[in-house]
Parts: sequence; C-alpha cells; structure tokens
Amino acid sequence: MIIFFDGVCNLCEASVKFIIKRDNYKKFNFVSLQSVTGKKILKKHHYDKEQFDTFVLLKNEKIYTKSTAALLISKELNVPIKLLYVFIVLPKFIRDPVYLFVSKNRYKWFGKKESCLIPTPEIKSRFLE
Repeated sequence: MIIFFDGVCNLCEASVKFIIKRDNYKKFNFVSLQSVTGKKILKKHHYDKEQFDTFVLLKNEKIYTKSTAALLISKELNVPIKLLYVFIVLPKFIRDPVYLFVSKNRYKWFGKKESCLIPTPEIKSRFLE
C-alpha cells in the first residue's frame, strides 16, 4: 500500500511520522504528491489532479481519498488507532466535509515548509523516491 501525502504540509508530515510509528508490519510506503514518482504512479491509476487537499491511498490497485483513505489507513495500524475504522459506517457525505475542513485549514493551523520531508536513514526505505 502506498500513501501519497502533501510533502510541504506540517500536518501531513506529522501524520506520516505517526503512521510509521504505528505500522508495526511495515504495510505502508510513502511518496509525496508533488514528487515525479508520486505523480507518475497516480497518473498510471488515472488520478492526475493537481490539488493537494487529501491523503491518497493506493491499495490493491485502487485509489482512495479523503476520509475513506484515512479510515482505511487507521484500520491497518495498532490498537487503539485501528478502532477509528468504525467511522467507516458513516456516509461519505458526513465524513468528507469534516476531513476537508481540516484539510483546507491545515496550512493556517499547522504551517507549511519550503521543501518536502527528507526521511531519516531509519525510515528512508519506506519512501518511494
């Protein structure tokens, strides 16, 4: 599974680090949405939007976005985070507006960097590029 994230977003970087820490079986790899590799993989899967308002999850050759992606990611992590998956029963029209509200305000609330996350040597193998 591959998680595509906004590489200049502080909240997104913190989320990636959070996921890595709780992904005991190393199920996820990561790539920034801005990277050449990220764009190439997404285009191959017919997702070539230039907007970076969501995590994108590629799982079993299918693209998931917004709250669905976040909940599918949570399902693969350790307890208690795994328990968040119960919210998948809520319809997307309820879940996604909450997700998008945070997403649209993330730079204002958490800030933005000039460049993408540079992984440490310990986690470098988890990043595509």
